[in-house]
Amino acid sequence: MNVESLYLESVELLKELISTKSFSFHEEKTAKLLENWLNKNSIPFKRHVNNIYCYNKYYNKEKPNILLNSHHDTVEPNDSYTNDPYEPIVDNGKVYGLGSNDAGASLVSLLSTFKYFYDCENLNYNLIFLASAEEEKSGKNGIKSVIPKLPKIDFAIIGEPTKMEIAIAEKGLIVFDLIIEGTSSHAAHPNANNPIQKINKIIDQINALDFNKVSKTLGKVKVTITQISAGKQHNVVPSNVKIVVDVRVNDLYSNQDVLKIFNDNVDCKILPRNLELNSKSIHSHHQINYVAKKLNINTYGSPTLSDQSKIKCDSVKIGPGDSKRSHTANEFVFLDEIKKAIPKYIKILETLKI
Repeated sequence: MNVESLYLESVELLKELISTKSFSFHEEKTAKLLENWLNKNSIPFKRHVNNIYCYNKYYNKEKPNILLNSHHDTVEPNDSYTNDPYEPIVDNGKVYGLGSNDAGASLVSLLSTFKYFYDCENLNYNLIFLASAEEEKSGKNGIKSVIPKLPKIDFAIIGEPTKMEIAIAEKGLIVFDLIIEGTSSHAAHPNANNPIQKINKIIDQINALDFNKVSKTLGKVKVTITQISAGKQHNVVPSNVKIVVDVRVNDLYSNQDVLKIFNDNVDCKILPRNLELNSKSIHSHHQINYVAKKLNINTYGSPTLSDQSKIKCDSVKIGPGDSKRSHTANEFVFLDEIKKAIPKYIKILETLKI
């Protein structure tokens, strides 16, 4: 099959995806768009909520299964856009538009790769393509809801913007809601239990947390205070202060480990929103590391979260685009990044032995 024609098809599909709103939990229209593309290409598929998945033509249950996955939902555009986020503008070798980089380019490139192999009779493995929903908000009806419907996955390639380098590990995530409790009162009267006056102590305790295990691939655990809120009126001392803490966890700690460290060292109520998004890493002897070396592809540890965190099988993250462009105003991806991604995906799958 002509890789150049796959590239041209990919760009046209990406433009359609950009033109179609697909915020997390509201991906119905892009799911339908992907259904139409698969029908047009005579590829049978299944749908679960807004997740679309399909199998190679000569699927054989005796062979191992490789999952090709990327997501078709987006965040909402921020206020700094000067372009129309839903107009796929092509200019100076770039395609602009919401979701172009995260993760539309990966999605269409992986779909074209799946099409390339779809009717090959003698693959050493099966290919399963999954366009997942609700990734941006870690929704319950995203990839996690589809995996039980699939056969056992032996290896997964997750499409995210990595500059086509292979992320062999990624940090986990915990968002903590911390509540500093105190006593509400009128501002005109003495109050020895004003929760706002306890903020500095709690921040000092957070900054003093000792995560001394440093990962070779993911570095240190990163703890960031991202929100503080308290009070509604100038003359009322609030009963509590709320602090939100974003924790990016390396592969040397489980999320339960991190929770225990917070509970043992921070003197306030600690409420984790989710403890399921653990870090992921591939074994140093996994075949994908051999493939990366043979094809001269750089490997690294990623600080950002993806659908990798929601699956238990061995997996890596790789895709066209740059993570630093994700969620930014006037988001874009270079056309050349897509053009190079498809043959690189193909070469990885031709070299990989599972």
